[in-house]
Formats: sequence, C-alpha cells, structure tokens
Amino acid sequence: MSKIQAEYIWMDGGGVDEKREDPWQKLRSKTKIIDEADMGNPPEWGFDGSSTNQADGHNSDCGLRPVRVISDPIRGDKNILVMCEVLDAEGNPHRSNTRARLASIAKKYETHEPLFGMEQEYTLYDIKTDRPLGWPVKEGQFPYSQGRFYCGVGCDEIVGRPIIEAHTKACLDAGLMICGTNSEVMLGQWEFQVGPLGPLDVSDELWLMRWLLYRIAEDHGVYVKLNPKPEAGDWNGAGMHTNFSTKAMRAPGGLEEIMKAMPKLERDHLAHIKVYGECNEQRLTGRHETCALNVFKFGVGDRGAAVRIPRGVNTKGYGYFERRTPAANADPYKVATALLETVCGAGFKPEKFGW
Repeated sequence: MSKIQAEYIWMDGGGVDEKREDPWQKLRSKTKIIDEADMGNPPEWGFDGSSTNQADGHNSDCGLRPVRVISDPIRGDKNILVMCEVLDAEGNPHRSNTRARLASIAKKYETHEPLFGMEQEYTLYDIKTDRPLGWPVKEGQFPYSQGRFYCGVGCDEIVGRPIIEAHTKACLDAGLMICGTNSEVMLGQWEFQVGPLGPLDVSDELWLMRWLLYRIAEDHGVYVKLNPKPEAGDWNGAGMHTNFSTKAMRAPGGLEEIMKAMPKLERDHLAHIKVYGECNEQRLTGRHETCALNVFKFGVGDRGAAVRIPRGVNTKGYGYFERRTPAANADPYKVATALLETVCGAGFKPEKFGW
C-alpha cells in the first residue's frame, strides 16, 4: 500500500523558559508516515507535552486530534498538512486548546453569519545577524527611516520578496484563502491577509499560513518574529488587525448595526486587551498608527483608533469594521471568541474561558 507523509501541526503551551524569551504560543510539528488510504482521515497521534509547556515530565503524554487536513504544498505529491487540537492525558481539550472553546462559541452565534478577515504583520530576521532582514550588520546602524518601505518596489526598499512569493504560492496551492500581501512600514516587515471566512476557518487558516511562512523562511536562512514591537525606537510595531461583520452589518443600512457595536466594544475593551497578544503594551502607545493601550475610540478612516470604520463602508452605509488592537502574536481563536461574545452576545469575560 502506498505511503505518504503527514505533517501534524499544533500550538504549544507558550510561556517563558530559559531558552525562549517570547511568552506566547508557537507552532510545533512532526511527521507521521501513514497509508495513502488514510489521508482524508488521518489517525490521532501524541507527543511529549513536557517539552512544549503542556504537561509535567511524570505524566507527559498529550494527544493530537486532527481537525483540518490540507495538501502539503512544500512536499507536494499526495502528502498532507494536518492541523490538530491538543488533548490532555484524559482525552479532553487541553487548557491550551483555544480552538475547542471557539468551536462552541461559533456554533452559538452561527445565525449571525459572522465573517472575519485577519491581517498578519510579521518581521523577517537574518539568522546570521539576528537583525531584521536588510538592516546593517552592525548594532547601532540603521536603515533609512521608516515609511519609504511601505508597499515599496526595488531592492533599495524591499527585502525578502522571494520568501513572500513562495509563501503566497504555497498558500494558494494548499487551497487557503489568502487574499493579499504587502511590504510594511519598517524594512524587513511584511503582511499577509486571510479571509473573509467564518471564525473557525479564518483562525485555522491563519495558523496554517503562519506555519508555512516559518517553514519556507527556513530554506532562506531567515526566521520570522511576531513580536508586537520587534525593534525599539521610532519604528512601527506589528499587529493582527481583524475585520469583522455580521449578516446585518453587510446588509443595506448595516452601518447602523456597526455603530451599535461600538459601545459594546468600549465596554469590553480591557477584557479584549487581555487576550489580544503578549507584550502588546510595547506597541499600543498612541504612536505609530496605534491607539493607546487603555483607550477606546473609533473613527472613519482613522488608523490611530482602536476601531476603524473604512471610508468606503461609511459611504455605502454597510460592510464591516476593523479592530486594530490585536498584536501580531495574538491567538486568532481568542480574538474571534472575544469579538463574537461582545458583538453578538452579552459580553466577553476572559475568565469564563480560563484566559
């Protein structure tokens, strides 16, 4: 019987240890050789949770439950990528399994027909220098001031395009809903967008696109950071701006529904900030196209607001709004849960989910 490679992908437990300075969840993966006949329904598997901040050494077995299977655009042929949920030793959703929590919330509000679009900013780093790609090698030396690199063209303003092109093609080949890319304000900084999709699909696909980006960057001697403030000083941070709408918001006259959401978002603003990513206070300073961390304001076309209503939406009278406060390292499952509970429900309480 023919065999294929199945790359099992999951999110770890996050946290700081002596080898890792970034206190947020990251991706892990390993390869299982399976029968080709099982490619549409790969088996459950397991891993050592004591090495991923998801279990203690004396009881370290954690489970991997496949929830999404796509073709592997890197290995090609009939090989697959397998997105998994993490289970604890008893077979229940692990405390780090935020997808399982979103699944129940998404079902609760499915009659609202919510749609999300997520904009993932990130920074490329040169493994040889540990500096942003394209920056001078020596510490204390910097590229031109930011701004000229945004959506730039030419090797004097753009670095890393082969990685971005390869990543975009991989996403398309895998059938993922990538809908755009662009270089960002700081040299070495880029963005891709995914959606519009429902809450579970957009979150699954964002995590899969992150994995593909990390994996493709490996082949170029480059690594990717989702730090909200990758470089100190007069440089833009990195966010995961999230566009949101319900069926009512997308219908004629939907601007009224959008405006009804604003006081709800203001009420739950600080609760949202708790799940919008780690170290976000370094980014949300009120400068560099951000609103201050503890401030809620919204505006038409205002990129310095916590919520931006696109000018085209305001003109048409219906559409969506953009939540600009999530950090680049935010967990999309948490972001989607917070928006659904606030806009479609009675309010978001992170402690309800153990967050």
